[in-house]
Amino acid sequence: MRTPHRKGGRFRGRAAAAILAAGALALSACAADSPGDLTLATGSTGGTYYPLGGEIASVWSSEIEGISVTATVGGASVENLRALDQGEVDLIMSVNATAADAVDGTGDFADQPLANPQNIRVLGNIYPEIVQIVTTAQSGIESIEDLRGKRVEMGPPGSATYVMAEQILRAYGIDPQTDLAATLDSGFGDAATNLGDGVVDAAFGILAAPTGSIEQLATSHDVVLLDISGPELEAILAENELLSAHEIPAGTYSGVDEPNATITSWATLYTTADLDEETAYELVRVMYEHGDRVQHSAAEDMVLENAVDGLGPIEMHPGAVRYYEEQGVTIP
Repeated sequence: MRTPHRKGGRFRGRAAAAILAAGALALSACAADSPGDLTLATGSTGGTYYPLGGEIASVWSSEIEGISVTATVGGASVENLRALDQGEVDLIMSVNATAADAVDGTGDFADQPLANPQNIRVLGNIYPEIVQIVTTAQSGIESIEDLRGKRVEMGPPGSATYVMAEQILRAYGIDPQTDLAATLDSGFGDAATNLGDGVVDAAFGILAAPTGSIEQLATSHDVVLLDISGPELEAILAENELLSAHEIPAGTYSGVDEPNATITSWATLYTTADLDEETAYELVRVMYEHGDRVQHSAAEDMVLENAVDGLGPIEMHPGAVRYYEEQGVTIP
């Protein structure tokens, strides 16, 4: 069937198509300017990263117009850095010392370096990452030296927990491959469960203090935290300048009546240079100015005074720089 007024119809059709195309281009341009959906890689469900990251993502999504941030379960520091490098996620949480290794191509990244490490950018610190080596009184373990011949949870391969556990054990002359009865690689939630069930004798975790999994364990067992001290501590600190000595106060966990000597670094927020400046600015601003809306206990340290401590060799994102300069924060 022929359409009446064929020429006019063609003209109107072409004009309409042109208008639609122009509209599509305009919408496309708007979309390009809008940050849209962002993904934050965290850690295992039983650790600190996942619940804390989920709360931070929720605050970002409600406070920043035009963006929605989804927190996903991740493999923690090493795997998160690889995912960021490969463009699989937009934001990650990572231990700052591990991120420094990623950029320098050292440590866990010596044999498998990132494809584009110089593209990683730091946004700011979230909370102090505290190494906690947990056992129970029933195990009879009183020191790190006592871990010889025992079954130990070292954390998932590719996590900062695993890397740090190996470094600490070696500082005490313990080879994880030959001197332990068994090594397991669970996330800390499962590790704490295994410890309570007697499947393992001790577990390493890099966590906030207090952390829920240890508190839960302390309700049914006499929890023991192993000290890192003496020449072994000095050797560990000398090997990595982004680590520092730390003391978990007595009473942090039920039944633990003595302070625990250990080490700490920072859990830090990272992105890439591809994130636009305005979005980076808003993410940093909201994280520190609305941090009181995050109920997780680790958020108590998510304050501007801690934001740029111990950042190491990684370049800061220009959006973060702008915010800190406005707030009078001196960037190292």
